Amino acid sequence: MMDHAHDLASVRDATDRLLSAVGELDNASVTKQSRLPGWTVGHVLAHLARNADALVNALEGRPMYAGAEARDADIERDAPRPLAAHLDDVRESAARFQRAAAVPADWSRTVVLRNGVTDAASTVPFRRWAEVALHHVDLGIGHELEDLPAEFTERETGFLADRFAGHPEVAPTRLTDGTRAWRTGREAQEPGITVTGAPADLLGWLSGRRDGSGLTVTGGPLPALPPL
Repeated sequence: MMDHAHDLASVRDATDRLLSAVGELDNASVTKQSRLPGWTVGHVLAHLARNADALVNALEGRPMYAGAEARDADIERDAPRPLAAHLDDVRESAARFQRAAAVPADWSRTVVLRNGVTDAASTVPFRRWAEVALHHVDLGIGHELEDLPAEFTERETGFLADRFAGHPEVAPTRLTDGTRAWRTGREAQEPGITVTGAPADLLGWLSGRRDGSGLTVTGGPLPALPPL
């Protein structure tokens, strides 16, 4: 069960950490390459702001974005702005998201997300938490997967394992950090592949942020995962 109120508080905390870290940068940092191919630090910050507004749209029953081209154009437009403009935009859009999520509502209702994906409204705060937490790492400014809250890492690992569950191109796989375990990939009674590693390495591989070299794999090669 999703606890949207708890997740909204976690979004606030993650946003505060990101804003504090980004506030230590300078204008030149905005144009530096992030860890995401083709995106600068400014692109990541612009995306975070526009994603907050897009999730407000989803909560209020509108399409998240006018379209893929419009989404990309907005990010390209905003990416080169000065650091102060980015900070204001991320802060103000985050506040708009919190206000929209504070409106009394039926959190069991279905919302439409990007690319026609549907989910319960109660998942939206966690999805926003994932955006903020993972893109903080993507900025490449010293915040690593190991620095993320243990609760987030465990839940996002489960979320991504579920996302690839049943995928015909992913071999049946058991994931474990030595304490907890998840299954992903094609349906099978007994997964033939076991992937073991530290929580941050498992999350990094599932989210496409690490190549899996820090993982131990038995029963076959490390499965290739489709893009998110």
